[in-house]
Amino acid sequence: MQKKILKINGVARTLIVDPDHSLAEVLRGQLMLTGCKVGCKQAQCGACSIIMDGRVVLSCVLKMKKVPDEACITTIEGIGTPDNLHPLQVAWMAYGCAQCGFCSPGFILSAKVLLDENTNPTREDVRAWFQKHKNACRCTGYKPLVDAVMAAAQVIRGEIRKEDLIYKPVGNKIYGTTYIRPSALQKVTGTWDFGADVALQMPEGTLRLALVQAEVSHANIKGIDTSAAEKMPGVYKVVTHKDVKGKNRITGLITFPSNKGDGWDRPILCDEKIFQFGDAVAIVAADTEEHARAAAKAVKVDLEILPAYMSGWAAMAPEAIEIHPGTPNIYYEQGVVKGEETKPIMDRADVVTAEVETYCSRQPHLPLEPDCGSAYMDEEGRLTIHSKSIALHLHHAMIVAGIGIEPEKLRLVANPTGATFGYKFSPTNEALLGVACLACDCKPVSLVFNMYQQITYTGKRSPALVKTKLAADKTGKLLAMETAWWLDHGPYSEFGDLNTVRQGQFTGAGYNIPNIRGKGYTVCTNHAWGSAFRAYGSPKAFLSSEICIDELAEKLGMDPFDLRYKNIYRPGSNTPTGQVPEVFCFEEMFDKLRPLYEEAKQRCKELSTPEKKRGVGLALGVYGCGLDGPDGSHAWAELNEDGTVTIGNSWQDHGQGADLATLTHAHETLRQLGITPDQIKLVMNDMAFTPASGPSGGSRQNVMTGNATRVAAEMLVNAMRKSDGTFRTYAEMVAENIPLHYDGSWAASMCTDCSPETCQGDPFCIYMYAVFMPEVEVDMKTFKAKVVRFTTVNDIGTLTNKTTCDGQIYGALAQGIGLALTEDFDDLKKHTSLAGCGLPMIDDVPDEMELIYNITPRENGPYGSAGVGEGPLTAPHPAILNAIYNACGARVYSVPALPEKIKAALAAKK
Repeated sequence: MQKKILKINGVARTLIVDPDHSLAEVLRGQLMLTGCKVGCKQAQCGACSIIMDGRVVLSCVLKMKKVPDEACITTIEGIGTPDNLHPLQVAWMAYGCAQCGFCSPGFILSAKVLLDENTNPTREDVRAWFQKHKNACRCTGYKPLVDAVMAAAQVIRGEIRKEDLIYKPVGNKIYGTTYIRPSALQKVTGTWDFGADVALQMPEGTLRLALVQAEVSHANIKGIDTSAAEKMPGVYKVVTHKDVKGKNRITGLITFPSNKGDGWDRPILCDEKIFQFGDAVAIVAADTEEHARAAAKAVKVDLEILPAYMSGWAAMAPEAIEIHPGTPNIYYEQGVVKGEETKPIMDRADVVTAEVETYCSRQPHLPLEPDCGSAYMDEEGRLTIHSKSIALHLHHAMIVAGIGIEPEKLRLVANPTGATFGYKFSPTNEALLGVACLACDCKPVSLVFNMYQQITYTGKRSPALVKTKLAADKTGKLLAMETAWWLDHGPYSEFGDLNTVRQGQFTGAGYNIPNIRGKGYTVCTNHAWGSAFRAYGSPKAFLSSEICIDELAEKLGMDPFDLRYKNIYRPGSNTPTGQVPEVFCFEEMFDKLRPLYEEAKQRCKELSTPEKKRGVGLALGVYGCGLDGPDGSHAWAELNEDGTVTIGNSWQDHGQGADLATLTHAHETLRQLGITPDQIKLVMNDMAFTPASGPSGGSRQNVMTGNATRVAAEMLVNAMRKSDGTFRTYAEMVAENIPLHYDGSWAASMCTDCSPETCQGDPFCIYMYAVFMPEVEVDMKTFKAKVVRFTTVNDIGTLTNKTTCDGQIYGALAQGIGLALTEDFDDLKKHTSLAGCGLPMIDDVPDEMELIYNITPRENGPYGSAGVGEGPLTAPHPAILNAIYNACGARVYSVPALPEKIKAALAAKK
């Protein structure tokens, strides 16, 4: 141990520290300054940034023995208070920079040092600073962060007041404005308690968990020896499958009758087999995380290694054994049958065809907050599990039988969450926490992954190979499409069939194609299990059809813009599923983009050089808001004695702004009562109090739960309304024995599921529409492609909140750039860190991003709105690949388009 005297946030503190512990561990674990976040523990994300002696320091890797005595250390808790915020904290709220909020303290502290050194930076200075200091953000696309720093600099220079940065409602209206999130203040002051913070604050006696995980991808388990681990310091119990009271399986809730599996294929703790790298075999519960992790290494697992099928090609090979005995590796088939037979059309002499085969990668989600959670028995004897779940009631149904507890005795709570981008649509740690708590005599437990575990043992975007063939007449009118695909969904079947359906729904979407035939398959492999990822399923579909459109345009001698414009949805069109679009907005969107496209072509021509060639690309994207068929939601509203209103729902928030959206829909309904936003209280995401609002995925919540929230608030307003048009007070409601609490429900009853044989149906009541236009520069020496500018047109109905919509689109474009150029999870030795997986940093994402809104109100959306999160990640990547081709002639058919792929594509032309 070592004594250190440090000046922390202006106060001298005497500390006794382990010299080999990191500064972040001391700040968080000993001083409880949990505003310092720990993400990667590898100096790759900057979430742990603090200020030491006037410098930005990555505290997760700085050992205490290297911290100078009497060092001056500033954390987020030391630069401002809720009553006296630093200008950067105010700007962070105003510009919507704190989406999930996990990276916010690190960015704010990093930016403070910049502004202490330079009060008048350029945007390039700010970007270079964040790049140099390794500040990463997965949510915002970086542009709002630079906007915020520039605004804070204006405040510091005395040009504006910080109070003027925050939007103030005019006429008691916040819908469609830049009103800030209710959670923003806590996020920028470091007081928003994420899961690892909650774990630190749990009471004495809490057991800390560590997993014993498979280091191979496929094996039979012959034995598990826990004897040595049980004798190690601090160990309370080593939990194996023998300790699980229930079925020890997580059910995939299979609802497709033609699925050849039963959904009970994912073990909580592996008992007979290892199905993928990282599978949990045992859980060590100990007094400290260090003791638990040390003991986990002592558990011996005797394995019989089996062939590992790490791709769809391998798992479909004739010699491949069944990964789940009794269930074929190809376990679901999806057909597409629309219009007439396509082969006679394809064979006609007067028809022009184009055919492509594309491969979309196993994109990792890469949230900066690793998976984390805790479990305990609450005051009513319920097993209570806190996690990053974005589907509380769905996860309850998926894990309750596996844990072995009565449904009413299981309560799930969503922690403040440092982003998921969809991976938490699947349960990850919930069942492990529940099993451990029950097996350890119901003692409270916590489990916090490191980044390696986050990357290797959570679901990924399911990769897919998609073949698309398009046929058009000589004028460019599309006549037919043929598709064939397989989807590698990893070893566990949950939602794999639905993901396969998405290919049928969205390949060729956006265009009126009267005749379609297609067939696709879901394949079980031994690579990472497939889970939801933003724009679920559609990026694979659009990668294929949008490159094919470009190739068809070239064969026809048409500009890619003109071929798209000729065939986009117009009255009389329908989708690949035969559904009539709810709005026809593409023509207006393309009309808005056309002059900018002509400018971009000219700009790229002028700026292109033999050494660095520039090009512009196009793609369109479409995505539905909801889960297929008659999706719905529930919410409640209650009048309080003080005249305020409480709104309750389970709109799980993983950074998209559920708190603000709930407030906005409720306020728009309640403001006729004279109620202001600060008079609306929110109760959210705790099964003890909030109803089943459905998962936060598929851009469904703003439509489904937005509508349910509106309905609940309307019911309350109607109950309060008097015959003369005025409204009852709380006292009058009580006196007249009128209920104060109202449960609101809404369902998309007009929707139907798609047929497994034909894919025909009306799956979504509302769609989002997007057009993408990136400009790309290709270095002809290194063959590296870089997006230098991005313009996009989106139609998402009315804007519930402008700042939120901007942030969602910027963030999605950044993820699209990563999908197109850098991100992958394939190599289990290389792709195991944020940097190794290709997380885009600020230098990888252009500052020149222009968002254009085409606003077409939706009849079934609350106050005319649709969703926003998925639409902008449907097709930025094929647009980027089309731009690479436009720049240098390299046609790349798989993502990420790494330099070696571009080089190979150019070589293949010679």
